[in-house]
Amino acid sequence: MKIEAAKAGKPGWIIAFLGNPGIKYSGTRHNAGFMAGDALGKMLGVRITRAAFRALTAKTEINGEKVLLLKPQTYMNLSGESVAKAARYYKVPAEHIIVLSDEMHLALGSIRVRTKGSAGGHNGLKNIIAELGTENFPRIRIGVGEPPNPEYDMKDWALTALKNADAELLGAASARAAEAAVSYITEGAEKTMNKYNGGSQ
Repeated sequence: MKIEAAKAGKPGWIIAFLGNPGIKYSGTRHNAGFMAGDALGKMLGVRITRAAFRALTAKTEINGEKVLLLKPQTYMNLSGESVAKAARYYKVPAEHIIVLSDEMHLALGSIRVRTKGSAGGHNGLKNIIAELGTENFPRIRIGVGEPPNPEYDMKDWALTALKNADAELLGAASARAAEAAVSYITEGAEKTMNKYNGGSQ
């Protein structure tokens, strides 16, 4: 995918990457969104490091569209506070806020693009819905797989760092999710869903 990027002024889009700040959460399933942010920053040649809106941010331009990249530093369950602050400040409508997060109900290595929907039990999405007052924002979910049995503690599963082949799968999925976010802005929802929804590639 060819991406042209440059520094930009007032953004008309926000791409929010969900995760937990701190080195101890690096590489965990719950930080798949942060991984996608790092992948997109690398693609665009920008560093998401400017502190604003209780987040690390970067302004960029993707094929003519001004975009704010945002990694909330609030911890997952308060992600909406950061996203809503940025949205209000720049007057970005919910339909132009793309949220990337982990999803246990998707197979490891897959991604799913949706234009809107419920939180599906995800605390980060739940808080964003509460803070924005709507479910009508696009989201890209990154499959991290379900626990091996029903008795497995969900929190432990989400906060476990992946290794070896599983880590490679998650890294590849996060990179595809970053590409899908670019596609959503440049090619639209329908083309992006047709291209990226389904199994790992």
